[in-house]
Amino acid sequence: MAQRRHRLGRVLFRVIVAWLIVTTVPVAVLRFVPVPVSAYMVEQQIAWWRGGQPHPPLRHRWVPLERISPQLQLAVIASEDQTFRTNWGFDFQAIVAAWRHDRRHPHQLIGASTITQQTARNLFLWPGRTWLRKGLEAWFTVLLDLLWPKARVLTVYLNSAQFGDGIYGAEAAARFWFHRPSAALDAQQAAQLAAVLPDPVGMHAGNPSPYVLRRAAEIRVQMRNLGLAYLDFARRH
Repeated sequence: MAQRRHRLGRVLFRVIVAWLIVTTVPVAVLRFVPVPVSAYMVEQQIAWWRGGQPHPPLRHRWVPLERISPQLQLAVIASEDQTFRTNWGFDFQAIVAAWRHDRRHPHQLIGASTITQQTARNLFLWPGRTWLRKGLEAWFTVLLDLLWPKARVLTVYLNSAQFGDGIYGAEAAARFWFHRPSAALDAQQAAQLAAVLPDPVGMHAGNPSPYVLRRAAEIRVQMRNLGLAYLDFARRH
C-alpha cells in the first residue's frame, strides 16, 4: 500500500510539473515577443470555416504600445478596468457586485473581467462560461500578473481585442474604422472603439448607433476623471 501511494505521488508530482511547464513557458515567452495570433482568433476562423458561410478576412497588425494612441489606452481602461493599474489581475469588488447582480437578474448577466482576465481568455482559451474555462482563465490570469508588467498586459490586450467582425487589435481597428494609424486616434474615436468592446460584431465604432455614442460619451467622462497621467505606469515599464 505504501509503495502504491509512493508511485501515485510520483505520478502526481510529474503531472503538476508538466502542467507548470506547459502553461508557464508560453506565458514567459509571450512577455517578450509579438503575439501573431490568439486562441480566440483561431476559434473564430474555425467557426467560420465549419459554417461554410462567407466571412470577412482576418484583419490584425501588431504594433508596440508607443504606436497606440494614449487616448485609446486610456479609453479601454476607463471602459473595461478602472482598477487596472493597481489590481492583481482581479477586481474582487466588481466580481462580488456582478455575482449579486446575476443572482437577482439571471437573464441579464454582467461581466466583471479585468483587462488581465480578458487578455488571458483571448490568448489561451475559448468562449464560454463553464467552470473549467473559468478555472483556466483564473490560472492564466495569475500567471500573467506574476510574469508580465502592466504595460505588457495592456500592449497584448490592445493588440488582440476584437473591435469588429474579423477585426482584431488597435491598429487594424483604427485603419478599418477611421482610415488612420492607431497612433493618430483622437479621444472621441478612441472612446467609440472602447464602447464597442462588449459587442464588437453587433456594434460599429465607425458608424456608431445612438447607444454607442452615449456609451462613448460616458467613457470620455471617465477618461477625463482618470487623466492621461494614469498611464505613467506604462512609461515606467
